[in-house]
Amino acid sequence: MSVATESKRKSPVFALRNLLRRKKKTKKSRFRQITDWLHLWLGLLSGIIVFIISLTGCLFVFQQEINEWLHPEAFFVEAPASGQQPLPLSMLTGNAEAALGGKKKISFITTFRDADRAWHFGTYAAGDPNAWTYFGTLDYYDIVSVNPYSGKVTYIADYKYEFFNVVKMIHWSLLLNNNPGQIIVGVATLIFVVLLITGLIMWWPKKWSKTNRDKSFKIKWKAGFKRLNYDLHNVPGFYAMLVCLVLALTGLVWAFQWFQQAVYVVASGSVTPPAVRAVASDSTQAASTNAFDIAFMAARKAMPDADRIGISPAAGGKEAVIYANGYKGLETYYKSDDLQFDRFTGKLLDRRNYSQKNSGEKLIAMNYDIHVGAILGLPGKILAFFASFIAGSLPITGFIIWWGKRKKKRAGP
Repeated sequence: MSVATESKRKSPVFALRNLLRRKKKTKKSRFRQITDWLHLWLGLLSGIIVFIISLTGCLFVFQQEINEWLHPEAFFVEAPASGQQPLPLSMLTGNAEAALGGKKKISFITTFRDADRAWHFGTYAAGDPNAWTYFGTLDYYDIVSVNPYSGKVTYIADYKYEFFNVVKMIHWSLLLNNNPGQIIVGVATLIFVVLLITGLIMWWPKKWSKTNRDKSFKIKWKAGFKRLNYDLHNVPGFYAMLVCLVLALTGLVWAFQWFQQAVYVVASGSVTPPAVRAVASDSTQAASTNAFDIAFMAARKAMPDADRIGISPAAGGKEAVIYANGYKGLETYYKSDDLQFDRFTGKLLDRRNYSQKNSGEKLIAMNYDIHVGAILGLPGKILAFFASFIAGSLPITGFIIWWGKRKKKRAGP
């Protein structure tokens, strides 16, 4: 037999054709045989990528808590005396820019209502859009932590190489350029959804006898290696399936624009995008020396219940505006009120509250918080952690099952 013929006989296409032609000697239905085939070959095809995505997702879940423990100076300050107000935002911004050498402009700021938290000043610049890797597509990404009451810089983080940000970018695009990195991750995630469905079909007992229930819902810890490995693939996979499905579907929202649009249409019941009011700064007005401070103070007054406010200086042409977003919660993003201010006067130009957004907008805004489990607080993050851990184990235990069967077939009777 030639090498080409032997290779052909081992191909998944040959295996499927042989499966469809075979006279049924097994008790499995044709549907179940095809399901088994899909689960095997799609699992082998995507296993390594699913493992990487799951492992990085597992690592990222508690990044906030870990970073706060490792670098408290980046997140906390000594609470000031009662009644003491933060220094002007423009002054704090200047301090952050000076700490970066004076050559990088702050492009986004996060402030907190809690008096014992440092404020974060970020600067970002894209690199070569055609670079092969994430590192090439990014020139710099720095976060400066500043005590808002003293103006002292307490920490500077190079987020381009920061551990959890690199973990996030492996999860996002395998550290490749978004094209093709995010496409590869998206396809692997889509395959993972199919694997979850076919896995459930394979797991489902033919008869709900006590023996079958025990096999499906319990791990036999004292069994031999093969049986234990099989149980570790089957049982945790079933228990984590719903959470894994949610994590995968929320990942697909970022990977594919068509999927995000489909989610929006289903949630909103409309194919029409939400109407967004176009506003612009009035360049005919005399520029105020403290327009940015005026805008920020107006944002704090307008959103007194916001746990944190993100604000960005106007960037671009003369008509560009200052954006401010008020968030409920220290980590979540979905409950945001969105404000726009005139860059020359600090005047409020537009406000769109969370309550005014339609169901599609709200669901898309929740996507990150659902994906990392933060929408349910600590219990949600724990669920996301264990589901990601189990998802990462499935390609390993699945491969061991396949390898064992392959060796058995080679050995013969």
